[in-house]
Amino acid sequence: MAKTQSKMQTQKVVNEFSINIATINGSGSQTANLTLIRSIFKMGIPVSGKNIFPSNIQGLPTWYKIRVSQAGYLGRSQKTEIAVAMNPKTFGDDLADLDAGGIFLYADHIKEPIDRDDLILCPMPVKSIVKETKPPRELRDYVANMVYVGVLAYLLDIQLETIESALDFHFKGKQGPIDFNLSVIHDSFHWAENNLEIVSPFQVQPLDLTEGCNLANGNTAGGLGTIYGGMHFVSWYPITPATSLPEAILEYAPGLRKDPETGKNTYAIIQAEDELAAIGMVVGAGWAGLRAMTATSGPGLSLMSEYASLAYFVEIPVVVWVIQRVGPSTGLPTRTAQGDVNQTYNLGQGDTKHIVLIPGSVKECFEFGWKALDLADKLQTPVFVLSDLDLGQNQWMTPPFEYPDEPIDRGKILWEEDLEKIKDEWGRYLDLDGDNIPYRTVPGNQHPKSAYYARGTGHDDFANYSEKPEEWEKNLDRINRKIESSRAILPKPEITTRSGAKSGVIAFGSTDSAVRETCDLLQDEGLILDYLRVRALPVASEVLDFIRAYERIYVVENNRDGQMHSILSLEIPDRATTLVSLSHIDGMPLSADWIKAAVMEEEKS
Repeated sequence: MAKTQSKMQTQKVVNEFSINIATINGSGSQTANLTLIRSIFKMGIPVSGKNIFPSNIQGLPTWYKIRVSQAGYLGRSQKTEIAVAMNPKTFGDDLADLDAGGIFLYADHIKEPIDRDDLILCPMPVKSIVKETKPPRELRDYVANMVYVGVLAYLLDIQLETIESALDFHFKGKQGPIDFNLSVIHDSFHWAENNLEIVSPFQVQPLDLTEGCNLANGNTAGGLGTIYGGMHFVSWYPITPATSLPEAILEYAPGLRKDPETGKNTYAIIQAEDELAAIGMVVGAGWAGLRAMTATSGPGLSLMSEYASLAYFVEIPVVVWVIQRVGPSTGLPTRTAQGDVNQTYNLGQGDTKHIVLIPGSVKECFEFGWKALDLADKLQTPVFVLSDLDLGQNQWMTPPFEYPDEPIDRGKILWEEDLEKIKDEWGRYLDLDGDNIPYRTVPGNQHPKSAYYARGTGHDDFANYSEKPEEWEKNLDRINRKIESSRAILPKPEITTRSGAKSGVIAFGSTDSAVRETCDLLQDEGLILDYLRVRALPVASEVLDFIRAYERIYVVENNRDGQMHSILSLEIPDRATTLVSLSHIDGMPLSADWIKAAVMEEEKS
């Protein structure tokens, strides 16, 4: 084999670089990529992974971006220091995107021209290494990806024992596939050891910064949080990128939610025929007293509008997870965005405003999984949890999830003995306590006063049909006061202050990592920003106080029109001119590089 030479002399970079791996969708590269990211994580180094894949089943280009950062910056980086090219169709683009001084690894059977002399080139004899391992014919393309795992392990000093541990995790202890994939990795490592004469300028060195943490995605965390929140019923229809959330419930609920005496499940999960059926079943289950949830994305959410409006007006507790992707229309199903803020907040016809929880981390996805169920019961209203593809499907380092620190809150439910204590006539929509939240009954209550008609048309305090203008206005205003009063009990914003800041930045959801990195980068250049992350709508009073406190506030979001900026401007119109919208959408997670450039451009003006 020819020995690969390098003209490059580059200073050593330790634990701070990005790897971009270009493969073909459906080629089995995900196993190799997850092995790499988990092995680096097991070395105690903070790391994140972004899977950029097409919406077809097989054949189109896919990329996996691994960011290694001992500083803890885990948002997307626009820089690429190491590239792995396994796809001839994207070879030229992958070569062009690599930073000068970077390492370019590629399968040597790809005979595309290389017109750069500022890179470290590393052709890999993928086919010959795979041939020597003698895999079954149908597995050749899949195990080929393990070649770059082995070569990268050699070049970057990734510990082989952590790679074996990562394979064990991925294959759940099945020794056959563990041993076979490991043999390809070892052969590739030894090939690199014996044939490469390059010295990698990039290296991983063991740390202890991941101790006690896990690698997980937000959809799995949200599913687990829902289970621990006492869900009874889940109905869903498959849609990217939300499907993996109910699938996580399907995976974990059988082991966590069985009656110890009967051995029967204490929940029901139904895959519906469409989104209308999914939300319809959930609304029915919520009316019947079950803790019910569904999960969808933008197109499915639009179909759920009428049922959501019904649940809002009839005051039925349900939870809807919305994992955002790029719209409008079918859009880009496998790309991330934050473009459904307005749709979710005001979903439904007429004057409708919903409670929306917005997690910014995997840990919060778990927390909001159970809190959403509590809030829906307490406030007798739909609660939406607004996540996105980046947070929901990609791998993030996360501290351990915290078990719910308070008992399940079922809200104001009346049973037979409760109704006996009420001297006056009970009304389903009668505000007895002055908190705008009425009492409800559920099927199974045998008291003769417990029955009522759950109607989506006009009704009075006792659920009787009414078209009287004063009854309509009274009921709708009470519901609005109920939603408005929720500001005091919804998750508070997270605020980070810095000495000397005269301006601030507001963001939400998965942009959190990129915004935090941006604030550090800008401080290094003398621009100091305080940072507030919105965690719920309607916003808490602390958000309005933050806006009042600064000369200028940048509102950062991953959509075209600045939807959160619009909401905040309506909340505090006298300060709307101090709010500067920094919105951008191209299907990719926002990067600190883009946010920094956008802020600096505004500062010039």
